[in-house]
Amino acid sequence: MTLRCRALAACASLALAAPLAWADGDEPAAAAAAAPAGGYNYPTTGRVEYVLTCMDENGHDFANVYKCSCVIDKMATALPYDEFVDQSTFSRYATLGGEGGAEFRVDHAKAQSKKFRTLQADAYRSCGLGGDKTAASK
Repeated sequence: MTLRCRALAACASLALAAPLAWADGDEPAAAAAAAPAGGYNYPTTGRVEYVLTCMDENGHDFANVYKCSCVIDKMATALPYDEFVDQSTFSRYATLGGEGGAEFRVDHAKAQSKKFRTLQADAYRSCGLGGDKTAASK
């Protein structure tokens, strides 16, 4: 049996064994819906977009790949993805001028921006990224 055949057989075995492991009612979807122990599940594209933006702001050092990934992971433990999108949008456009930015300057938007910036600043500190992110975005 070739190496490729062995690898395919191993993958097939794992694919067939996984449903048997969940047969006693411990499905991953049910467990994740109850309480996310490791955080909320963000789409990969959302995580990558955040890491790339973070690296644009903090430098394209190889270490920043890990630090920025750490930041989005920390944020994912505290905030569901839909709320993350809302709060980051409010935070990003809080300084948008003119009539187009008026909806980002109402009290609700300011509160969302403040929550996001506080969470982000805490994540930056715990992941070892230098400087206060909130000071740069004001």
